[in-house]
Amino acid sequence: MKRALPILLLAPLCLSASAQERRSGFENMARDTQAMQTDDTANPGMLWVLEGQSLWHQPAGPAAQSCASCHQNTEVSMRGVAARYPAWDEASAAPIDLAGRIAQCRETRQGAPPLARESQGLLSLSAYVGNQSRGLPIAPPADPRMDAAREQGRALYTARRGQLDLSCAQCHDDNAGRRLAGSTIPQAHPTGYPLYRLEWQTLGSLQRRLRGCMTGVRAEPFAYGASEYVAIEAFLASRAQGMALETPAVRP
Repeated sequence: MKRALPILLLAPLCLSASAQERRSGFENMARDTQAMQTDDTANPGMLWVLEGQSLWHQPAGPAAQSCASCHQNTEVSMRGVAARYPAWDEASAAPIDLAGRIAQCRETRQGAPPLARESQGLLSLSAYVGNQSRGLPIAPPADPRMDAAREQGRALYTARRGQLDLSCAQCHDDNAGRRLAGSTIPQAHPTGYPLYRLEWQTLGSLQRRLRGCMTGVRAEPFAYGASEYVAIEAFLASRAQGMALETPAVRP
């Protein structure tokens, strides 16, 4: 396994003064949690990476093909791929995130049954592909077709919602670095997903975290795979452009 470690597309729109000095959530963690992430033998997320590696080479569906049938030499062919998502999908003429692309490829090219969001298989494959780009900078595609999604994501990020009438930006821009219930409020950079969260005691996607935040402010979350989540992911990727991927990260 590998070891970690152009100008922001939406800088005028998305960075408050508090977010100018960008920090990964890794920097907010206790040293023992940081050590857990950086040691592959201690990082529990690596269990999903290993399972994803097995699924990658396992034929699926009536086509009797595996992901590796098309994408051989994974450490080369998949290096940098996760850093470029979400991206534009020609088939659906809409943005798609990495998990959506993996599920789409398995279903359309291999004829395999669809993998549900947050399923063990899809998380494992996403972690495996993401791990191939660990240490590389997040590099959203300079594709004008993604502009509308990024703008929608910015609007969703800054919109107040729920019974608590709070926005993502109020916590993760205006109050980043302060403490809430004993924990440091991070800047919400998506550098490590899917990641192992100690609170969950399992691996989870960025969409799971977004849903958790929405229910935390007593708002109705979108369904898994919703275009709104992909838009938020696209905005957050542009906001974190240039920061290093950490997949699979560990968080409290």
